[in-house]
Amino acid sequence: MKILVVFYSMYGHIYRLAEAIAEGAREIKDSQVELKQVPETLSSDILSKMGAIDTRKAFAKIPVCTVDELAEADAIIFGTPTRFGNMCGQMRQFFDATGGLWAKGALIGKVGSVFTSSATQHGGQESTILTFHATLLHHGMIIVGLPYSFQGQMKTDEITGGSPYGTSTIAGEKGERMPSDNELAAASFQGKHVASIVSKLIK
Repeated sequence: MKILVVFYSMYGHIYRLAEAIAEGAREIKDSQVELKQVPETLSSDILSKMGAIDTRKAFAKIPVCTVDELAEADAIIFGTPTRFGNMCGQMRQFFDATGGLWAKGALIGKVGSVFTSSATQHGGQESTILTFHATLLHHGMIIVGLPYSFQGQMKTDEITGGSPYGTSTIAGEKGERMPSDNELAAASFQGKHVASIVSKLIK
């Protein structure tokens, strides 16, 4: 079974979660997991002014995903930072090019899952995942989240991301906070959970 982890990461937080997602998915027998990034839409100059990673250089080893590759996967786990409670513009532009896949029903019945990050604790993590789900539903995908069997999302002794909708992390206002051990555990759990669901569906 083929699982794609498709992400956009401006400051490295989503990339770190994507790695953990992929690690978890690989724990399930016969899973072939690939990490892909969506195309960058901002110039290197603008990224520099934002204090962001130049994604073309930082993630040069990671292939850029094409929309046609989505149709070849059994499951796709998407990672995006939140932008005002929605997916980022780079991810939105990527999806805006999937009309041909929609017309053919190419993603119907495939598993879709989402993870995210925001600068602050209440910066739109849940709404970003939920609004992302609407796009996946239009494509006829089967949505898988982060079940409460991952008990790390029940923690109250530390500030942490994560909800039944999917893994999330809090980046800090200047991107200074990287994913915590609990958030990385959530990502790994989500990747493994998605892969286990796929393995049951394709039997």
